[in-house]
Amino acid sequence: MGGVSAPAGRGGIPGRDPGLQPERTRLAWRRTTLSGTVAAVLAARTVLRGGASAPGIVAAALCCGLWLVLLAVAHRRIRALAAGPGRVPFAPRHAAAAALCTVAMAVCGAALVL
Repeated sequence: MGGVSAPAGRGGIPGRDPGLQPERTRLAWRRTTLSGTVAAVLAARTVLRGGASAPGIVAAALCCGLWLVLLAVAHRRIRALAAGPGRVPFAPRHAAAAALCTVAMAVCGAALVL
């Protein structure tokens, strides 16, 4: 259909381009940090526009702190992917930190809205 297929590997299966998967992963991390940035900015905006209450300030500060942790994990992963062409394993503790930050940011955002 107009596309160029990769050369056949073993058994006639098209070969895999190892450069595309890390690029897709890098872009996914960029989107994740962008959505985390939006969540942190919206949390700060909600607190500033809705009147600064102590629980609101704590929730917004927690959201911003979680965003910084998510940003650090994503930056570390992107650097690891850029370091070499080989497969770079993702440490389970980093994956858990990213998942925890994402869920906690969602909870903080929900607490600010309600």
